[in-house]
Amino acid sequence: MIPFSPPRIDDRTLQAVEEALRSGWITTGPRTKEFEKRLAAYCGVPKVIALNSWTNACELVLRWFGVGPGDEVILPAYTYCATANIVMHVGAKPILVDILDDFTMDPAALRKAMTPNTKCILPVDIGGLPCDMAAIMRVAEEARARFRAANSEQRALGRPLVLSDAAHSFGARYQGKAIGSQADITGFSFHAVKNLTTAEGGALAFNLPESFDVEALYKLFNTMSLHGQSKDALAKTQPGAWRYDVALPGWKCNMTDLQAAIGLVELERFDSETTPRRKEICERYSLAFQSDARFDLPLFKDDDRESCYHLYMLRITKATEAQRDAIITAIARREVSVNVHFIPLPLLSFYKGQGYGMKDHPNTYRHYSRAGPPACCRLPSCPVDLDQTCRTGGRGVSPSGEVNARCCPANTPPFSWGRGHRCIGGP
Repeated sequence: MIPFSPPRIDDRTLQAVEEALRSGWITTGPRTKEFEKRLAAYCGVPKVIALNSWTNACELVLRWFGVGPGDEVILPAYTYCATANIVMHVGAKPILVDILDDFTMDPAALRKAMTPNTKCILPVDIGGLPCDMAAIMRVAEEARARFRAANSEQRALGRPLVLSDAAHSFGARYQGKAIGSQADITGFSFHAVKNLTTAEGGALAFNLPESFDVEALYKLFNTMSLHGQSKDALAKTQPGAWRYDVALPGWKCNMTDLQAAIGLVELERFDSETTPRRKEICERYSLAFQSDARFDLPLFKDDDRESCYHLYMLRITKATEAQRDAIITAIARREVSVNVHFIPLPLLSFYKGQGYGMKDHPNTYRHYSRAGPPACCRLPSCPVDLDQTCRTGGRGVSPSGEVNARCCPANTPPFSWGRGHRCIGGP
């Protein structure tokens, strides 16, 4: 079976983790702090805090900004449940909007959904492709006149907070700059399947207006992530610095040095090895599928954006949802792992039970269900047997589930690292 995105675990990774273990410092410590500094430099922002997941990191942002009961947070209907779950956790209401054909939030739909109760906009980068952040930031700025500030943080910003869900897009670029420097705050995921992994993990990149004291904000988020304790374990190791205080009933979501050790290795080779290889793989898929009318290829680059090549979101023209599922099953029988991104929020039992429906999000449903338009499946971006994957992924399936013609051009050259090589980064 060609695997669906195993992490790259090689001698460099093992050595870095072993060194962390042998150092005696395995929780938040010097490696985590170094990882944060390098992430901030990479993203071009003044400060980054590394935490244990995108979910906990971004929930802390909502809590810091005072988002709660009676407030609204706008997000796309086409996203993973974590984006909406954190809104529910703080007692606010998720407001779902439709997507564009590239799977990202529709700025026009966002503008229509804005109300005086909108406290946060949560755009989602899909498959590694950034949203149109300039358009989204314009919508946020337009909301100043109607914005109802309820605390000092909201008054300081004077408009809804833009919290970018960049769980898929670390390393992508928007208008020539790395993702992380466009929204007010950007949340990254370093889960095991992501392009840059720390096994589990996440980070926040702060890009707030100059009126915010980012150093103080970084310290506050450290405190929030450690039960409200005023000092982390590393700070308490300084001579005579054992005494601490608890300023608030915080949470527990810090990153450990074991995780950061993996992240430092991956970050060092991210631009030189990981992204070029993933781009090469995606281009190889596109070469295989581009001449076949049964397939809609994903967008990776336009005038403003370049993906980090996280997913290859192939769409199958005019397939029904049942046919799409049959195709995935047929591909799996040929030992290639694929997946679907995502089941839209209104189709999930919890959110359906909350009254959300697909009728208000036709483009989301169109791209998910494929009752005429394309179906989407996620192919593995692993450097193993690309020809086999393209041939297998390119087999059509009839309504009965029978496999028919191949789409991989017969004259495409071999492109493989051979069996046994692990995937670079995520799916």
